Amino acid sequence: MEQRHLGRTGLRVTRLGLGTLNWARDTDEQEAADQLKAFWEAGGSLVDTADIYADGGAEYLLGRLTEELVPREDLVIATKAGSVLEADRRVDGSRRHLLAALDASLERLGTDYVDLWQLHAFDPHTPLEETLQALDLAVTSGRARYVGLANFSGWQLARAGTWQLAAPGVRNRLASAQMEYSLLQRGIEREVLPAALDLGIGLLPSSPLGRGVLTGKYRHGTPADSRGASEHLAAFVAPYLDETASRVVEAVTTAADGLAVTPLQVALSWVRDRPGVTAPILGARTAQQLRAALSVETLSLPDEIRQALDDVSAPVHHYPDHDWSTL
Repeated sequence: MEQRHLGRTGLRVTRLGLGTLNWARDTDEQEAADQLKAFWEAGGSLVDTADIYADGGAEYLLGRLTEELVPREDLVIATKAGSVLEADRRVDGSRRHLLAALDASLERLGTDYVDLWQLHAFDPHTPLEETLQALDLAVTSGRARYVGLANFSGWQLARAGTWQLAAPGVRNRLASAQMEYSLLQRGIEREVLPAALDLGIGLLPSSPLGRGVLTGKYRHGTPADSRGASEHLAAFVAPYLDETASRVVEAVTTAADGLAVTPLQVALSWVRDRPGVTAPILGARTAQQLRAALSVETLSLPDEIRQALDDVSAPVHHYPDHDWSTL
């Protein structure tokens, strides 16, 4: 599998990443093992998780499989911290919480360090410089090799990235920004993507298949074994089942028919090769689904098809979005 540098850093990762959101919840240990083995055998290295996935269960499972199945040194393990499962608070960016969360993640993962540690979300109640100091402490203490962010808005990403660059040798450059990005969700192109490109931050798109909708599985209803039919994920899929999304899905299906490939391959290839993207994160539920996604490695979309997909899914730009002078 082809490798890319993560942002403006020396860290190289495969241009597809394996996500573990479903592990220890919808994906059992055997299925997770099959996924990890298939990903590794395909040459994949980047594996993404978080401390809240299955209440830590995903990290624990990844740690066990790394010890038993795949050599630790062959993987680039990324995890996240900052999200909390509390009724009155969803984000805690305090230094106290973040560093304690990192230590807990390392214990569950069974490793002394993670290759990439990311803030899961922006905390408006904690000074940003305190939050970012936790990232620097993680690197200087050897617990993380690189650091990044997830789910930050454009101004938040620009502020954080600029702050880190203001003291070279003292603060650590942000390597990544993990954001939802697909043909059905191009909102990051307004402000986040321009900021990331300017600051040399690599994008790790989550939900690159539009929460599964871009595979075409929902064109004629909701399959009983799909996320859309799941009690805890139906609301996650629902926003992408409207008429606007349907037009995009039909365009993807038409392109796939013309290229004799699958809609999944078309949609994934599109986001993988967007400017600024390092590696989409594949959140497959089964090993079979993952293998289907990994088959995109040899596909590059023709320019005319890429442009057609750009046009049908184009986000609406209003002042003062970037490039406002053309609006």
